[in-house]
Amino acid sequence: MQKFFRFFIKHNAYLLLLLYCGIGLLFIKLQNIDMLSQLRQNSSEFEAFISDRLMSYSSFWNLKNENEKLLQVNAELLAENLSLQTASRDLDARKKLLSDSTVTVQGFKIARVVDRKFSSTENSMVIDAGSNDGIRPDMSVLTPEGLVGRIVFVSKHYAKVMPIIHPDFKVSVISDKSGATGLLSWNGGKEHIAQIEHIPLSSHIALNETILTTDFSTFSPRGVPLGKVIRIKPDKLFYTIDIWLAVDFSSLTHVLIAPLKVDAEKEEMINHSVLEEKQL
Repeated sequence: MQKFFRFFIKHNAYLLLLLYCGIGLLFIKLQNIDMLSQLRQNSSEFEAFISDRLMSYSSFWNLKNENEKLLQVNAELLAENLSLQTASRDLDARKKLLSDSTVTVQGFKIARVVDRKFSSTENSMVIDAGSNDGIRPDMSVLTPEGLVGRIVFVSKHYAKVMPIIHPDFKVSVISDKSGATGLLSWNGGKEHIAQIEHIPLSSHIALNETILTTDFSTFSPRGVPLGKVIRIKPDKLFYTIDIWLAVDFSSLTHVLIAPLKVDAEKEEMINHSVLEEKQL
């Protein structure tokens, strides 16, 4: 034991050096283990991050494809729904025309308004019935509420309508109460107001009287409503009269086309009278 202490005291510097080296190696070993563990942990985390990103991108593209498919399905459903709603509205409008007791629809044709151009100076409409459907120029166009206008141009599947709110439109009219007759025209401006010309001051026309078409018209059936008198102003020889039109052109969707009014004997008489006037 004494020899061991002497040896230790004599070589304590070397022994301490070996001890320190051992402790150092132990720390180095322990540090390397921590570094390896840290590297493994970081590697695992990085791998998990990359995997998560890849899965996210994959989910994103899958979700995008699913959204595109859903949008396509929604578009198809929307188109089908709009088509059904439009067909339902058209059917309701046709039923209303057919069931209205004020119009005898036998011989009439039903058409839908497919285009309209309205302004304060000139108006026109296009309907989806043409020569293939038996439509001819000068046929009158109306609704159960009143006269709409007359056909002025026809193609195979469509027809152009000159409405009563057109500067060139004229039709002979009569009051249902006073019997005053005149000529309906439209001087521009509001689409729900028209004028009646050539009613003499001797007539007893009054406000709120209903204005109808007469037998004098070469195209319109007799007795079709046009509107009610809302203003009467006397002039030098005639009244200046405004009427509130019966037809609401802003919401017009379907119309009736009356058969062409043909009275050969009457036409012959009119033409004969015109020929005689020319010869004179």
